[in-house]
Amino acid sequence: MTTTRRGLSLLLVMGLGLVAASCGTDKKPAGDTAGGQVTITVGCEPPKSNPKEREAWEADVATFQKAHPNITVQGKDAFPCINPDTFQAKLAGGTQEDVFYVYYTDVQKIIEKKQAADISQYVGSVGAVKDLRPDVMGVFKAHDKTDKTYGLPRNNYNMGLVYNRKLFTQAGLDPANPPKTWDDVRAAAKKIAALGPGYVGYGEYSAGNTGGWHFAAELYARGGSMVSDDGKTAAFNSDQGKAVLENLKQMRWDDNSMGSKQLLQWADLMRMMGGGKLGMMIGAPDVVQSVNNDFKGKFEDYGVTAVPESSGQSSLSGGDGYMFNPKASPEKIKAGLLWLEFHELTPGQGQFNYARAKEQGRPVGLPIPDLYGDSAPGQQINALRKQYATVPVDNFTPYVETQGKITNKLEPPKAQELYAVLDVAMSAVLTRKDADINKLLADAESKANKILAKNT
Repeated sequence: MTTTRRGLSLLLVMGLGLVAASCGTDKKPAGDTAGGQVTITVGCEPPKSNPKEREAWEADVATFQKAHPNITVQGKDAFPCINPDTFQAKLAGGTQEDVFYVYYTDVQKIIEKKQAADISQYVGSVGAVKDLRPDVMGVFKAHDKTDKTYGLPRNNYNMGLVYNRKLFTQAGLDPANPPKTWDDVRAAAKKIAALGPGYVGYGEYSAGNTGGWHFAAELYARGGSMVSDDGKTAAFNSDQGKAVLENLKQMRWDDNSMGSKQLLQWADLMRMMGGGKLGMMIGAPDVVQSVNNDFKGKFEDYGVTAVPESSGQSSLSGGDGYMFNPKASPEKIKAGLLWLEFHELTPGQGQFNYARAKEQGRPVGLPIPDLYGDSAPGQQINALRKQYATVPVDNFTPYVETQGKITNKLEPPKAQELYAVLDVAMSAVLTRKDADINKLLADAESKANKILAKNT
């Protein structure tokens, strides 16, 4: 994921709610003070520059502390929630918050370096854990025989196919039955491009690391991998990788459905989608919110479905959550778990308090975060989303219905460096009709292997 996208995604994430604390691992009555007073610091408090999110967070802290008067919550105001220039130094020095915010992609490295506390003996007190999606909870488990737990999720999403329902209708396509295969995408893209000058059936990135990012998303959906299982060598020079580039090359040059303007970066496709001339693009559901908020689109004009051919395969996913400072006492860990359960994992509370979000005028109805799948809490959250929706929930139905058939797969190690390498291949097939796919992938593989061979 690009830095720009991460920043905008964080706006959405923070809009879902953040931070604070709690206490006790056993099921004692709310307000039990056994063990004495405890104060915890929690990362990623919404800044005052986001007044609605800050108001919701402060209300949640007050509610939580009333139920648990022995706990004091001290939020740490920061945006973005992780500053790459200081994050690693804080981890190395042990100065991160008691309950600190992390991207999924950093979790395993933090565990390996012993920069987070093992919470295995305490996490059983969080009743919601048993209902969390196994692939989501697995992000915070050590990938070794110990299977120890080091954190809890807050946000989870995977990539999909964002499409313009209005253009589908104009082109004689059924917006309630979006493409399921790349052949379907090609057919739909040709019809949309045929609407007239300036219409683009399918748009794709190929610069600023975004091309490599989308290559990974399309590769995963086809069942491929970016790197070997041990993460030491590139694995994308495969039949699946060649299929990704061949498909784009055919759409660009044989079908002429992708437009002549290429070398596009993040904002370019968003602007085209908001302008009503782009039919389809790869993106997570929050793309629709960004198009609505920042690029003059309208929520009702867009839908989201799964990345073509990802059913039964994998989807590039991401998210964030919280881990615990290894210096945190058992009392602080127990308090932090109580807070996370209340604020990040309880239907109708904290980030899932959709009644409040609607009252505040914030968007309700996006199918993220997807922490529970089709388990009972997941069904309850989806029902609340629909009850308090301020956006057309049904437009996301094709995406929601496929989630149980898709495995989340995280970005590869050294993702941004690998994406930069693959930008070259993506840009080549979209700008040169005679691009040699085999050579492009072989060259990218060689460069990627050198990157992966370097010490992290």
